[in-house]
Amino acid sequence: MMRRTAVVPLLALLLSGCAGGAAVSDFGTVVKGAKGATVQVRLRSGQRFSLAVPENPSAGDKWDLLALPDAKIASFISAEREGGDAAGGGRTAYFVFHAKLPGSTEIRLRNCPRCGPDKVPADEEARRRSGEAIFAVTVSPAR
Repeated sequence: MMRRTAVVPLLALLLSGCAGGAAVSDFGTVVKGAKGATVQVRLRSGQRFSLAVPENPSAGDKWDLLALPDAKIASFISAEREGGDAAGGGRTAYFVFHAKLPGSTEIRLRNCPRCGPDKVPADEEARRRSGEAIFAVTVSPAR
């Protein structure tokens, strides 16, 4: 039986790894995209990858995953953000996936600045600044 004095330090050590920072520390292969662009992504089965887009929270930017891709080809792990939230400061939004079986799928990210929960642009300016980044993902068999 484990003594209580040994359990407390062990528990503190385990919990310390969960404090602060991004939920995912391994973004894998990072592929950059942008509003209005389509990027070809070629991966191998079993590979972790992230789709990265620039984001400026002070301007109302917030990228979202429009729909999950074909789960047999790429499974979604998480959405992470790194960088500042200060006025005028930018950050990067990362959408982390795991490449699974060989095949092709499309992943669409959408940025809708200053949109409400319904994701409809409030005015002409918001409509003009909204857009998608498209990633055409092809997964090949692992070597």
